[in-house]
Amino acid sequence: MPGADSKTIIGKISYTNAWPVFHYVHPSILDTPAEMITAVPAALNRGMHSGEIHIGALSSFAYAEMSDRLLLLPDLSVSADGAVNSIFLFSKKPLDALKNATIALTNTSATSVNLLKILLEKSLGGTYSYRTCEPVLSEMMAEADAALLIGDHAIRATWSHSDYYKTDLGQWWKEWTGCSMTFAVWAVNRHAVKQNPEGMAEIAAMFLESKQRSVSDLSPIVDEAVRRIGGTGGFWMKYFSNLCYHFDERQQEGLRLYFKFAYELGLLEREVVPELWNEKLSIRVNK
Repeated sequence: MPGADSKTIIGKISYTNAWPVFHYVHPSILDTPAEMITAVPAALNRGMHSGEIHIGALSSFAYAEMSDRLLLLPDLSVSADGAVNSIFLFSKKPLDALKNATIALTNTSATSVNLLKILLEKSLGGTYSYRTCEPVLSEMMAEADAALLIGDHAIRATWSHSDYYKTDLGQWWKEWTGCSMTFAVWAVNRHAVKQNPEGMAEIAAMFLESKQRSVSDLSPIVDEAVRRIGGTGGFWMKYFSNLCYHFDERQQEGLRLYFKFAYELGLLEREVVPELWNEKLSIRVNK
């Protein structure tokens, strides 16, 4: 774990949906020595679990599994109150005809995989066979009736595979529960807070500043998405504008319900109540 003078490792989600919180995060301008690594959620989850990553983003489900060693950073999430537009179940048949189907699951995140299991088993009903696969839709569908893709893999698949039925998991969750859904959170290792509270607070404040600057003007992030991923500026502006990066009571309510259902299905070993780090964070703009 980092002391006040050792290097802190920051975890950055590679998917576009988290870009606004990271766009203006530059470890080189921090007072506390830090380095940022970029990876898909599954890799970041492992790093947070091992303690190799001290602060940053991870999937909501992974936070629940290790909530005893993490604290949530205030007012940061990737959430959607309805359609999320980057988490899709692609299927050969309509959703209501998928009972007892074989489902191919992406290996890049835990939150969406377990959200799908909750929706299938509690909302749709039935018993399912699950296979975890690399996120390549053509290969997934060769051995399954439906396939779950998330993030940029899902976005690209919607552009090139119009022959499948597509179900947006955020919209399905909203229609079934009436709640928002939080897919990713920002957290800090409890021990890292004890060892270097000022450094962790500085990094958390930089996240909040980046979020605020990005939400106030999404144009630079939209331009980067067009350049790196493809698509149109209009598509990306609508995509980012639709997502919620706050973590208010609305988002916390939906996340608590998600954790409740995950526990009831045996996906989580214990009941989880999200715990926020209550440190007062001062934002220093344009340091």
